[in-house]
Amino acid sequence: MTSHTTAAALATLGAAGMVMLAGIAHAAEIRVIGSPGTRAPYTRLVPGFEKATGHKVVTVWGGVNDVAKRVADGETADVVMLPAAQIDGLIKQGKLIPDSRVDVAKSGIGVAIRAGAAKIDISSAEGLKKALLAAKTIAYSTGPSGVYMADLIRKWGIADQVKSKIVPARRNVPIGVMVAAGEAEIGFQQVSELLPVEGIDYLGPLPPDIQETTVFSAAVHKAAGAADAGRALLKFLTAPEAAPVIRKTGMEPG
Repeated sequence: MTSHTTAAALATLGAAGMVMLAGIAHAAEIRVIGSPGTRAPYTRLVPGFEKATGHKVVTVWGGVNDVAKRVADGETADVVMLPAAQIDGLIKQGKLIPDSRVDVAKSGIGVAIRAGAAKIDISSAEGLKKALLAAKTIAYSTGPSGVYMADLIRKWGIADQVKSKIVPARRNVPIGVMVAAGEAEIGFQQVSELLPVEGIDYLGPLPPDIQETTVFSAAVHKAAGAADAGRALLKFLTAPEAAPVIRKTGMEPG
């Protein structure tokens, strides 16, 4: 997508935001808490929403499990954005408003190595398995992509062989940053989280037969102080005009 196309999409979204504003009497501060899986498209879209509506969006990012636990334990926000499974769990716990739930975007798992390092074969499951066995260090997140990779390694029967090679993820540090710093030879994370990182070579997504797609969803908190504004934000993020911006970051609309 060209920058012109992206600008056009954002302009259209801005116009849509003005229509949303008509039903909201006063600008509000919207507090959003979420995991960084959707951060790439979200940070491109939110400024247009703020400009169009006059609302201010304050966002706090954290790991999937950390954010889900904080909300479950009583932390409040206007909007919560997490993988679908965690959002659905919080709805069942009575923390989020069921009819506000939306799917924002979805992403597969990507593979990265340090910039300039020798390429590895990720064209097949067998090629990737051999690369992991040959690597000295491997990193994956504590979120859905990391949980999936750990399970895949177990299914392949190589967990014991690579156990000592796994580099623990660092809190709030993207896996790509760890790979760029030389902490791990091979890194796995959502495609959208790898693409913006400098100092790595993004090799592509996992082979189709072993790919895992995560859907990132959002909902308004039952204790939201700016519930209407929160709903307007979710409508903005899931508008058809947002799709080109979402795709530009390596994700697909939810």
